Amino acid sequence: MHIHILGICGTFMGGLAALAREAGHKVTGCDAGVYPPMSDQLRALGIDLMEGYGADQLALKPDMYVVGNVVSRARLHDGTPKFPLMEAILDAGLPYTSGPQWLAEHVLQGRHVIAIAGTHGKTTTTAMTSWILELAGLQPGFLVGGVPLNFGVSARLGQGRAFAIEADEYDTAFFDKRSKFVHYRPRTAVLNNLEFDHADIFDDLAAIERQFHHLLRTVPGAGAHGSGRIVVNGLEESLARVLHMGCWSEVRSFGATVSDFTARGEAQDFDVLFEGKSVGHVTWPLTGSHNQLNALAAIAAAEHLGVDPQLAAQALGSFENVKRRMELRGTVKTASGNITVYDDFAHHPTAIRTTVDGLRRTLKAGERILAVFEPRSNTMKLGTMKSQLPWSLEQADLAFCHSAGLDWDANEVLATMGARAAATDNIDTLVRQVSQTARGGDHILCMSNGGFSGVHAKLLQALQSK
Repeated sequence: MHIHILGICGTFMGGLAALAREAGHKVTGCDAGVYPPMSDQLRALGIDLMEGYGADQLALKPDMYVVGNVVSRARLHDGTPKFPLMEAILDAGLPYTSGPQWLAEHVLQGRHVIAIAGTHGKTTTTAMTSWILELAGLQPGFLVGGVPLNFGVSARLGQGRAFAIEADEYDTAFFDKRSKFVHYRPRTAVLNNLEFDHADIFDDLAAIERQFHHLLRTVPGAGAHGSGRIVVNGLEESLARVLHMGCWSEVRSFGATVSDFTARGEAQDFDVLFEGKSVGHVTWPLTGSHNQLNALAAIAAAEHLGVDPQLAAQALGSFENVKRRMELRGTVKTASGNITVYDDFAHHPTAIRTTVDGLRRTLKAGERILAVFEPRSNTMKLGTMKSQLPWSLEQADLAFCHSAGLDWDANEVLATMGARAAATDNIDTLVRQVSQTARGGDHILCMSNGGFSGVHAKLLQALQSK
């Protein structure tokens, strides 16, 4: 089959492209404004990428068009279609489907699917679960919304029955407004956490909770005639409400004091307890209590597939995280100490706070955190959570906001931070502000869910010049 993917450089669609190529399908695709790491991965796989959504791509004559949720029926100011290729597909009556539906029909059918859902930590926990299953000898398939450093690719078919997938609650396509994860039919479903996000498509938290319950409805039952498992964060009231709507599967909880799986110790060195008894120990370089919870979720999910928690905990000791999750981008040596630059995907206020706090716990006295971020997600652009930004940056010594494309005043929002915060809509000005302020011993933490205009390389270059 020849599939042509619209929006191929998104993390999900890029992973789908890799799986389709590995399965022997011919894959081509198009997108606009592509950026690494997905564009690099696709080119390495020999997948032809086309810039833009021109109707001339009909000449490729694929068997199926796979449409990403970036595509819409929107019109530009002059009335012309924003996605002319989609209009041409509709006009010609050609076959098209969504990415999640294609994946469900051609990859996930007959597999033991482990779907990892949650507002935060989906990518990291899916990567952790995949690595545990790999070291347990299960040769899993996986699709991760990033590039796990242990594997070097965001997706693979795998040789075993298990398939771990990042289960996103965002909508499927412009013609299918259900959450992506309802297509996956998991046997193991992880509910990592749940709070309000995606203000562009959900009215409130209750609307997202309903979508999470739709996911629960697709998991097999428990007992003699079923083998489904829900792994749920016991600290989250929102997830308790989801379970209260109805649950038919075995439930394993983690995180809370009375949960099945708990942790004892610091986030970088802790015992894993099952029903109060030590069953493993994790020592690793990852920081933050959020990653400790991610680890418990992954261990509980893997245990459903027969992986001993002790082996799972041991496997996490060699887990190398995912690109753009506290990824070290470079170090500049100065007379007064090193200046370190990190890249992280954090964009929701809660994720920003946990990322900054996690880094803070690893630093020595006197070392500073310079938080450099852009409110780029649709939710943040709408300003729905702008008031939480000062709270999310409490543990940062200084904060620098790239405010391009916002309909609200970032300087006004950050005013309560006084001289500790600055905002500019110009990336070069931002780089200059940060590089002039930085000194030996500083840790520059860049946070965005996009390419951030290549700010990491620009900062390293400016710091070297300085």
